[in-house]
Amino acid sequence: MNNEAISKNVRVAVIQAASVIMDKKASTEKAIELTNQAAENGAKIVVFPEAFIPAYPRGLSFGSKIGSRTDGGRQDWLRYWENAIVVPGNTTDKLGKAARKAGVYLIIGVIEKDNETSGGTLYCTVLFFGPDGSLLGKHRKLKPTAAERIVWGEGDGSTLPVFDTPYGRIGALICWENYMPLARTAMYAKGVQLYIMPTADSRESWQATIRHIAMEGRCFVLSCNQYVTKDMYPTDLACYDDLADSPEEMSSGGSAIAGPLGDYVAKPVYGREEIIFADLDLKDIARSQLDFDVVGHYSRPDIFQLYVNDEKMQSVKWLNENK
Repeated sequence: MNNEAISKNVRVAVIQAASVIMDKKASTEKAIELTNQAAENGAKIVVFPEAFIPAYPRGLSFGSKIGSRTDGGRQDWLRYWENAIVVPGNTTDKLGKAARKAGVYLIIGVIEKDNETSGGTLYCTVLFFGPDGSLLGKHRKLKPTAAERIVWGEGDGSTLPVFDTPYGRIGALICWENYMPLARTAMYAKGVQLYIMPTADSRESWQATIRHIAMEGRCFVLSCNQYVTKDMYPTDLACYDDLADSPEEMSSGGSAIAGPLGDYVAKPVYGREEIIFADLDLKDIARSQLDFDVVGHYSRPDIFQLYVNDEKMQSVKWLNENK
């Protein structure tokens, strides 16, 4: 899209809310209800946190230690797997209809069940829906962090999309992917202007990340986290005792929006569920680029270059597949 065709401003909504943990159906219904609320208040872009459907499994071990697994952990894994979603599928159909009804761009974190091979791998994924209800595409998390690697596989370079919209180019990286300088550079090279950061990080240090990336990319950053308390967890989890030493407030939130010069457009919210609204002046992007454009006039391609493999990676390739 020609930058001259971009609207001058847009109202966005960052949904700081918890999943209905381990419940795909109820989490989807909650997402639809909150999307409607955001649209009723004028939002044209609606953002949900990482792993909203069916849960970010904070505090759970799935019975896994180095060298051993447990039957109870496998039961919790089965429950998580059964509540993950196929993309596309019935759940994405419902979310697409909600986006169309609300007339919004909907960006939401989900746990995706692989439906291309054995179906045994889950991915932490962000889905993008257009206001016509279409599933525009997805981004799979490239590198799950620490114990996340027990339950999630790794995405590849084939799902690093940036989408043209009337409100600028929208793309996303998930949580600590945003600490990967080369991943950020790839997003900047695709011209991202509304940089979506679904996360599970509620630490104060995350706020420095939000503001730094906004300044570095000369873009708006929409960071979205869940607010979660321990009493939201189903007590019939096989490994529920994993949570015994966890605080009552499992994730305090900290969702926020930063502008292209690193200032808050909406300051972080802690301690509650809330829809955070902001009216973005999209001309702020061009204003900010007077003195810095990370892949433009402030780059040095004669010294530094990045090569990105955007092919889909497959462990098995059939040389005579069409014969």
